Amino acid sequence: MRALRISQALVRSFSSSTRSHLENRVAEKQKLFQADNDLPVHLKGGGMDNILYRLTMTLTVGGTAYSLYCLGWASFPHKK
Repeated sequence: MRALRISQALVRSFSSSTRSHLENRVAEKQKLFQADNDLPVHLKGGGMDNILYRLTMTLTVGGTAYSLYCLGWASFPHKK
């Protein structure tokens, strides 16, 4: 009986009626991303997009450089 009460509480908490509290901001985002302000689309979201872009590029370039270093290190014979 207790499991039935718990499952009913879960169903009630995840029902579609709780979604009515969220606002639909798609139109605002469309205006933001379609604005002609000479920014690339991956930077139009603001400062956080800029930070994420720079972090992604740093990790990509660093990972590529480290991969090339490891490939060069492995391609030459080592003294035993």
